[in-house]
Amino acid sequence: MTATDPALTALAQGWCALSLLHGRIEGHIERALQAKHDLSAREYSLLDVLSRQHDGDGGHLQMKQVADAVVLSQSATTRLVTRLEDRGLLERYLCPTDRRGIYTNVTEAGLELLETARPTSDAALREALDEAAKNPELAPLVRVVESLKAPVPA
Repeated sequence: MTATDPALTALAQGWCALSLLHGRIEGHIERALQAKHDLSAREYSLLDVLSRQHDGDGGHLQMKQVADAVVLSQSATTRLVTRLEDRGLLERYLCPTDRRGIYTNVTEAGLELLETARPTSDAALREALDEAAKNPELAPLVRVVESLKAPVPA
């Protein structure tokens, strides 16, 4: 394949459209969460991921797993956790069976904020998708996103 290969050009255009859709959605959600809840989209995402932790097998995430889930480096994730911990929305504690492991739990205040912010995030997502669906380049991607279903835990 050459750099001017039509398949590569189409692939690059598809990637650009996907990137544009993601940016528009994330930006719209970010503005809505900041305005109504003083919460960034990454902070919301981190609270959401950590709120699903539970005791038992596979119940707690290592920081690398958390970083992967919120699409940040481990150091950026640690800074984000620290910011939310300073706001009283998260707390960290040592793993009782492995003193090297550190768990992070969402506090009651964090859970309350997450629950009040969830409708805002959901509405902003819907608004961003509706707006993007008006763009002929993005409409097919919107349809794909709308057709996706969350995986059912085994």
